[in-house]
Amino acid sequence: MKYSPRSEGKKFIIPSFFFIIALCVLAFINEIRFDSLLSFGRCALSNVPTNNGSSETPLLSSSSSSSDDDEIRILIGILTLPDQYPRRHFLRMIYGTQAIPDGVKIDVKFVFCNLTKEDQKVLVALEIMRYDDIIILNCNENMNKGKTYTYFSSLPDLFNETDSQNPPYHYVMKADDDTYIRLESLVASLRPLPREDLYYGYVIPCPSMDPFVHYMSGMGYLVSWDIAVWLKDSEIPKKHLEGPEDKVFGDWIREGRRGKNRFNAKWSMYNFPEPPTRCTHELWPDTIAVHLLKNQEKWIRTLNYFNVTSNLKPSKLYHIP
Repeated sequence: MKYSPRSEGKKFIIPSFFFIIALCVLAFINEIRFDSLLSFGRCALSNVPTNNGSSETPLLSSSSSSSDDDEIRILIGILTLPDQYPRRHFLRMIYGTQAIPDGVKIDVKFVFCNLTKEDQKVLVALEIMRYDDIIILNCNENMNKGKTYTYFSSLPDLFNETDSQNPPYHYVMKADDDTYIRLESLVASLRPLPREDLYYGYVIPCPSMDPFVHYMSGMGYLVSWDIAVWLKDSEIPKKHLEGPEDKVFGDWIREGRRGKNRFNAKWSMYNFPEPPTRCTHELWPDTIAVHLLKNQEKWIRTLNYFNVTSNLKPSKLYHIP
């Protein structure tokens, strides 16, 4: 039989043609299936609930890519004096080593009035260059003659963000420099609360549990951002600036019919146990803030109780029994 290259070529081409067609059909079917699966996946994922569990990061200020509805932004202004350098450095350690839940931003700032001494101008300037955590108000240093008003009413201009519809902070707080605030506990108490017209703190007088009767203690009280904006624009505070600052603040809130949402953090906020008064009780785990830590001994007892150094990593560089 005579060999014919042309006939052999035809035998090869015809099966190859059908094989290529089969591959094209298979690829087309797979593409349809992939697109369908992709669309199904998008639909399924859109109905998956968001995980609100928080992971801890050892930062003073922490933020995540979560939406504004999920994020909590808090400004804590610690009212102090320019010459209190050791106290500020100590409090930086206290707040700088606390874990902040993911999705939460907490800024701790030290607040005082205009500088009056040459050494302050140098030393405070160095602090600002190093830490950027100081607010100097345009006022003469005082306790009960308007400093608190100047602090709150200055915030809208200091942190104004004209290109954003969201407030720079949801909550702003005034705290004393002898108050220890446990940031995670503070955040946990704020999560279920409204973000507008909120007045939060430790109700005075000490036996009272009704936040709508009197006012919140100056150890540390917090309001929503809209109240700070109201204080800036209202004439009510300007007519009544002098007096015990926490009581005067409560008078403004009452006269302006503000703070319809109120939260009494008692007894998670309290004065140090000694000396015992109607405002004190023993240290306990369910604590947001401890007040009247007037000396190092009281600070040490408080920090030891809450095991704040328990996360110290072992190292060959030191030995702390």
